[in-house]
Amino acid sequence: MTAGGDEGADHGGSGRPDPEEDAPRPAERLRHPDRCGSVTAYPACVSFHDQASRARSAARALAIASTAQKNDALQAMADALMAATEDILAANAVDIDAGERAGMAVSLIDRLRLTEERIGAMAEGLRDLAALPDPVGEVVRGWIAPNGVQYTQVRVPLGVIGMIYEARPNVTADAAGICLKSGNAVLLKGSSSAHASNTAVAQALRTGLAGSAVPDDAVQLLPAPREVTAELMQARGLVDVLIPRGGAGLIEAVVTGSVVPVIETGTGNCHLYVDAAADQQMALQIMINAKVQRPSVCNSLETLLVHSAIAEEFVPKALAALAEHGVTVHGDPAIAAHGEQVVPATEDDFTGEALSLDLSAAVVPDLDAALAHIDRYSTGHSETVVTDSLAVAQRFSAEVDAAAVLVNASSRFVDGGEFGFGAEIGISTQKLHARGPMGLPEMTTTKYLISGQGQLRG
Repeated sequence: MTAGGDEGADHGGSGRPDPEEDAPRPAERLRHPDRCGSVTAYPACVSFHDQASRARSAARALAIASTAQKNDALQAMADALMAATEDILAANAVDIDAGERAGMAVSLIDRLRLTEERIGAMAEGLRDLAALPDPVGEVVRGWIAPNGVQYTQVRVPLGVIGMIYEARPNVTADAAGICLKSGNAVLLKGSSSAHASNTAVAQALRTGLAGSAVPDDAVQLLPAPREVTAELMQARGLVDVLIPRGGAGLIEAVVTGSVVPVIETGTGNCHLYVDAAADQQMALQIMINAKVQRPSVCNSLETLLVHSAIAEEFVPKALAALAEHGVTVHGDPAIAAHGEQVVPATEDDFTGEALSLDLSAAVVPDLDAALAHIDRYSTGHSETVVTDSLAVAQRFSAEVDAAAVLVNASSRFVDGGEFGFGAEIGISTQKLHARGPMGLPEMTTTKYLISGQGQLRG
């Protein structure tokens, strides 16, 4: 969530969704105590509708809370997290044990695992949010019409945010903090694999809020069953926006199945095109940084495209550098001709995210072919060109349709912290409302305030 943290860019392991989130069941009210247990951080079982209604009431109160009140609440949440460290670690141990017994991938176990240091970082993230400017009430623009009527466009909260995410218990604190600072109540729907951890974190956050001026119902954890995800997706009128964060299957299920507006946080099939006019040493360094520094995140490099004019010279150097860092290259015939270690690329290699030390690669005859390849396979996240040609850089920047287009820089910079936003809830690959790293302003909408002295329209 905080600068340099890459929290908004991280995905769930191999890109495969939590099976409980991938295919939500039809909406079904959860009124039975044995299906709620203690997971809602309430003393008694409540239905989804009850929780959503509480969130709606809390959102109205939070929308008019002062910046000082919100900042005090964030500090109280941070204090409560630290005070609950022992309980959170105990709950996390339950999830870790269950995950290991279920054969969960090592990378997913790492994302699931909490330590004292990670809990400390979660608390520090909340404190960092308290230090950021409050977007609510910011004047976007204003003017006075010739008839004297004054128009002012100001930022206001979205309302109630539904956050659907996979096995990352730190997201529970991150999302709660970002939503609260931007004036929104949040309904948190994590995966069952992190449910004990999420419960302990959410309870700590609500304990902190209980001593503040902000209603504790501004932060609520929903029950684990996937039927709740379906209810959340159908809660138009109670929930204003859904934000899914995780693998491609989860995101697709929410985007296609929800009647609540969705901000699509993206999977990242990110490309690097090395132009004929590229500084090849720069290209090698950018390639390695983008692929190797943290391969499991959505802004990491997935496909390398090389102009045929430099392929004979550049591809062997690229293969050697990638091999040195343990990267398996899945290449087309023109790439494979330069190394026996190259695995023949399939259509799937170019289509999806590996989120691992695997890289697809192809040689293209020219910029037109590179642009066509990116247009066909891109998920609209982050696309990079390395070139010393101003004309190529300008054309690539103008024609590539993505949330971020980079010239001579690593795609790893596409992160809220690196942008200087201080906090990020995800990276949007859609085109409405927000696109790219979503900081606090992106968690607001606007309203127009119109003031006159009795003017009437003629």
